[in-house]
Amino acid sequence: MLTTILSSAFIGVDTYVVQVEGDSQKLLEVAIKRLGMSARAYDRILKVSRTITALDENDQIQLSHVSEAIQYRDLDRDFWSK
Repeated sequence: MLTTILSSAFIGVDTYVVQVEGDSQKLLEVAIKRLGMSARAYDRILKVSRTITALDENDQIQLSHVSEAIQYRDLDRDFWSK
């Protein structure tokens, strides 16, 4: 499965597409299933992964980007569940 993220800060301005493929996509799917995350969490992890990718000045989301985003999401869940 190939996931594509379309991002746009303002409508019609600075639109770009980032693709999640291979091991990154598999890690994301496994994390969602094992951690019992929702579709909303999936979307947020993709958004954070995209941000990390941009900060790393890459064009493609890598395994390390997804892994970092999952860790942030899991920390967020732990914090708010208390």
